[in-house]
Amino acid sequence: MGWLWIILIGLAVYLIYLNNNSRTTGSGSSSLKETPLEIAQKRYARGEITKEQFEELKRDLQ
Repeated sequence: MGWLWIILIGLAVYLIYLNNNSRTTGSGSSSLKETPLEIAQKRYARGEITKEQFEELKRDLQ
């Protein structure tokens, strides 16, 4: 009988974890989404793209 309680509590904790995780990684509201320009700025800051590539992306996006 004790194992049943452990399993039920474990299941409850797991469901709470899934619920919280889906809130942070879900679709979210539009205010939390990055614009394409913001993504390009971050990629440039991380060194993933060159200045020329960033400027080209910026021109294309405007």
